[in-house]
Amino acid sequence: MKILVLHGPNLNLLGTREPTIYGAMTLEELNASLIKLGIELGVSIESRQSNVEGELVTWIQEAKQRFDGLVFNPAAYTHTSIALRDAIVGVEIPMVEVHLSNIHRRESFRRRSYLASVALGQISGFGPHSYLLGLRALVDALQRTIPPHS
Repeated sequence: MKILVLHGPNLNLLGTREPTIYGAMTLEELNASLIKLGIELGVSIESRQSNVEGELVTWIQEAKQRFDGLVFNPAAYTHTSIALRDAIVGVEIPMVEVHLSNIHRRESFRRRSYLASVALGQISGFGPHSYLLGLRALVDALQRTIPPHS
């Protein structure tokens, strides 16, 4: 099983950007923890980050051919991008939406997610653990719906 992890805009600044909100872990450290958990779960992890909405859309479109599921932190695009929502709907790839901070406890404009309604679920507010919980939830959901290979 192969899982794509997408990180949206400004997540390349993890570890230095507003550490009181987003924590001290760098993106590289976060990706390493996802790979480690992937090994434990028996899945392959590929992580990518982009500040460009169109690039994220392209990666989602390409994911259907190469990946079984998607863990996605759309970051600020959560609240603005119908294009990302449409890409996920268009490829019908199982997706878990994750956020480091609890978007529902932040500014009012951050409380709306255009992607939540097309996600298997949304996990937010647990820092880097949001990603790990999201990966576990996605793998569990995929294992329940994908017949074992014989």
